[in-house]
Amino acid sequence: MNAFTLLKADHKKVAGLLEKIDETTERGVKTREELFTQLKSELDVHAQIEETIFYPAIEDAKETHEITLEAYEEHRVVKQLLGELETMDKGDEQWTARFTVLKENIEHHVEEEEGEMFPKAKKV
Repeated sequence: MNAFTLLKADHKKVAGLLEKIDETTERGVKTREELFTQLKSELDVHAQIEETIFYPAIEDAKETHEITLEAYEEHRVVKQLLGELETMDKGDEQWTARFTVLKENIEHHVEEEEGEMFPKAKKV
């Protein structure tokens, strides 16, 4: 299995968790807590792999430099949102709204990685 296949498999797993959480309501606090814990764990490991192995391998190449810098920033925003969501009441409407913002950020990030970064990185 190559790096791209591994990262895409992670993306798919995270997308499934995002959908499951998105289907919950403010009344499903216990389910939300469990799913969110799983999501955060998956994203922590995934970001660590990308930031310590994948991005450093491609960030100096002209073709992938800008998109790699953007990806680091997107990770920073996602980590901030995860930290905020972790401490918030999972039954609060604000949690739901902030989770939606997190989900949209992750979906955008994955779309850019798979659609733009990975093809460029393969050439590098």
